Amino acid sequence: MRFLLIALTLVCSASVASGADELEHAFSGTIRPFLQTHCVSCHNADTAEGDLDLDSDRDITSVIDHFRKWMVVMDRLEAGDMPPDDAETHPTPEARKGVIEWIAKVRRNESERRAGDPGIVLARRLSNAEYNYTIRDLTGHDLQPANSFPIDPANQEGFDNSGESLAMSPSLLKKYLEAARHLSQHLVLTPTGIEFAPHPVITETDRDKFCVNRIIDFYRRQRLEYADFFFALWQFQHQQSSAVDPPVSLERFAAQQGLSIRYMQTLWDVLNADESSDQTAEIGPLATLRIMWRKLPSAEEADAARQAETQCGQMQDFIVNLRQRLVPKVENLTTPEVHKGSQPLVLWKNRQFVANRRRFAGEVSELGKVIAALELPADSPEAAAMTVPDEDVQQAHFEQAMDRFCSVFPDTFVVSERARVYLDPKEEKGRTGRFLSAGFHSQMGYFRDDGPLYELVLSDAERQELDRLWLELDFVTSAPMRQYAGFIWFDRTDSRFMRDSQFDRFRAEDKDSTSEEKVSALADAYLSKAERVGGNPQALEAIAFYFEDMSRTFRQLEQLKLESEPVQLDAVVRLAGRAYRRPLTQEQQQSIRSFYQQRRQVDGLDHEDAIRECVVAILMSPNFCYRLDLPLERVEDETDQDIQPLDGYALASRLSYFLWASMPDQQLLDLAGSGRLHQHDVLKSQVARMLSDRRAQGFINEFVGSWLSFRQFQQHNGVDRNRFPQFTDALRQSMYEEPIRMFSDIVRRDGSLLDLLYADYTFVDRRLAEHYQIPTELLNGNGDDWSDDGWKRVDGAHRFGRGGLMPMAVFLTKNSPGLRTSPVQRGNWLVKHVLGEHIPAPPATVPELPSDESQLGELTLREALQRHRADPSCAACHDKIDSFGLVFEHYGPIGERRETDLGGRKVDSHVRFPDDSQGDGIEGLRDYIRRARQADFVDHFSRKLLAYALGRSLELSDEAAIAEMNESLAVEGFRIRNAIERIVTSPAFGNKRVNADL
Repeated sequence: MRFLLIALTLVCSASVASGADELEHAFSGTIRPFLQTHCVSCHNADTAEGDLDLDSDRDITSVIDHFRKWMVVMDRLEAGDMPPDDAETHPTPEARKGVIEWIAKVRRNESERRAGDPGIVLARRLSNAEYNYTIRDLTGHDLQPANSFPIDPANQEGFDNSGESLAMSPSLLKKYLEAARHLSQHLVLTPTGIEFAPHPVITETDRDKFCVNRIIDFYRRQRLEYADFFFALWQFQHQQSSAVDPPVSLERFAAQQGLSIRYMQTLWDVLNADESSDQTAEIGPLATLRIMWRKLPSAEEADAARQAETQCGQMQDFIVNLRQRLVPKVENLTTPEVHKGSQPLVLWKNRQFVANRRRFAGEVSELGKVIAALELPADSPEAAAMTVPDEDVQQAHFEQAMDRFCSVFPDTFVVSERARVYLDPKEEKGRTGRFLSAGFHSQMGYFRDDGPLYELVLSDAERQELDRLWLELDFVTSAPMRQYAGFIWFDRTDSRFMRDSQFDRFRAEDKDSTSEEKVSALADAYLSKAERVGGNPQALEAIAFYFEDMSRTFRQLEQLKLESEPVQLDAVVRLAGRAYRRPLTQEQQQSIRSFYQQRRQVDGLDHEDAIRECVVAILMSPNFCYRLDLPLERVEDETDQDIQPLDGYALASRLSYFLWASMPDQQLLDLAGSGRLHQHDVLKSQVARMLSDRRAQGFINEFVGSWLSFRQFQQHNGVDRNRFPQFTDALRQSMYEEPIRMFSDIVRRDGSLLDLLYADYTFVDRRLAEHYQIPTELLNGNGDDWSDDGWKRVDGAHRFGRGGLMPMAVFLTKNSPGLRTSPVQRGNWLVKHVLGEHIPAPPATVPELPSDESQLGELTLREALQRHRADPSCAACHDKIDSFGLVFEHYGPIGERRETDLGGRKVDSHVRFPDDSQGDGIEGLRDYIRRARQADFVDHFSRKLLAYALGRSLELSDEAAIAEMNESLAVEGFRIRNAIERIVTSPAFGNKRVNADL
């Protein structure tokens, strides 16, 4: 069998070689004489009109190397506009046909010879966009360090993700180093490894901000409104009695509602308690709540949900109004000569607040005024339950009921802001923004006060997370040490307690102030003086506890920091594996560890700075900055080693940088390591998964923006804002997002590519809808249609002159000079970027039209163009693009609908298309494309998608793959995902050419 394959290969090679000889003979005998007679006088190395030099190719090899321009020649010959009408000589139809057929044969012969050849994909650096996306996924934060890099150049396909354009210059290398050093400043060293912050964390303030904000964000994620819980329980109760089979468990229902399972169960038990088995259950606030609970409407009642929601709010009001009246007042702890704001005394007061969070600390006999203030309906069951009994035994039962109520409903779940707690609470109430503060004056210090949240609400996993965040606050910020230094400073200044000579050796700025010996000595001296001046015993106890607690904390953090150093170095090694996008070799791992040791032992850096230097080295490594796409190791007995399959990790990177413009995730790497990623069914399943992931937005942004040439529109400043004040930065951003939203929608729902041409819908936010004059009542017809970020799909867009890509404001605005439209630019954009037709650049001598429509005099822009086209050298190109631009004349310079131009002249969008058919406006254009050019659009899309996926310009070897993509798209309903699957399972995508001379 192997012999037969070799024989067939030799036969095919001989056939192709024979064909090449024939083509070479035809080139020298027919084609070059044709060019010399009809073409090279204009298209030579000196003049190169239309960027076309046809005199430099002297043999078939050169023709193949520059075949892209020969495709242009074939297009122009087929269209009949080369040579131009004013040329001195014209070829016979037979001669023209012969050249066309020869070029087609070259393409066919070469594409067959090299079918499936992956081509040369150069090792290259990450593009700026890829660098930004990769850093985002590596660090977890969208830091966009490449925004300060020079703009990446594009290759001849219009994309900036290929080695043809992505060179590394010395100045750019400096930019990379600056970015790596800046990124290392985002590094946070934790007890369990490393993390990255969304901002630099070099200063103490920045470290505080990072750690405090994470805890505050955790608190804010918790849903703690009682009314939410009651209403959810009402829904659960009625769902249980409905015909749901099997019934949903309370645990699952709570999870569906995004509420605490633990607290839901607690409240369910409270509201449905068996009062007959508990003599305290019929009295007190919990009994009142149960009465209110039983009064909630049944699900069958009219408007039941709204009524239930209102009554659940009343239950919450009852709890909050009562609970805030049960908070006991905690007096300041004082002792002679010690400032009442000194840390030991303030922290004692904080602990008293914590101790009272879930207990009834009052007297039953004093509850009369509190209950009266609730204004419960007289003679109601609710009021009766809250009546305080006269007998001592019943009062004891009522006190138990109050204690249960306070335990279930704390005075607060968490304190996230605290002013100075030893001063007047009324005066301090407005001092907000001191997150997690202990309540000191002129001293930093944090105090954890979230006991009720921790005990009543959080799951075990959430408790572990919150404990970790608080530990990391102390670990990362060294907050306890800084707090203690503040204590020493305060008690030597504001307090004056430590101004005696025995305290002279204790200073806040001393590096050893937190050592065990120093803390113990200060504790002895402090307590000795406090006792000598007649200290309050309770205060003396609080002071002793303060020093013991602080010293214990210091010792724990010191030990933890030592134990964490090797853990953090291990984490850096793991970071390198993620950054390099493949498992590290033993040599690479050892290199990182050796680099760390060198920075410590030779350069004298501390642990944290050495770790940051390791991160810089990783981010500067070619393994991170470059796409290498390594092949599998060669097999010695293989007959053809010029083309090798990519190894699994290279394939994972090629796939992720295609569909995410970013690094592969762990699932892709695991599949790569298992050897399964090369399997076609696995690749297809990964395509589906990856396109549904949020990271697919990277592919959508980069591919669509470059393909349709609007990627830099966010910086577009070609609009005269005095004439068009409605063109704001916000509207410009909305224009930019519209095509991205549409393409994203098609990709995610696996829709038809042809929607880009013919769709009767588009996507707008309110700014763009106003610009498009879409009626407000249509937008507000269904509020649920708005996405979270304020965008909505609008169907029936054709009646507003919108729908699909072509009438989108971003393209109409980008291709207008500012104070007039430009049928030439708009037509050129459509012909080039949508239909894929090559139009040469205009000669430098072409006169420009007036820049302002109002300055055209009596002529319309159409008439001015007609005069412009009278020049035969201009007519050939303008015949191909002007009609495609004039169909947009009902859209002004910023894509607004209009009936007259800026000079007050009525606009006309009726045109004759290149096939001599006629049409009017955007509808006529759609009809023409559907009838005559749809295949061109599909073919152009396939070419662009393949070029983007492979990261190189297309070659003749890609023609077969493109033909298969086009055919498959037509058969499969033009689904974009089908084209992507074709690409990722193709030989060109999964292989690498290792011999550049093939």
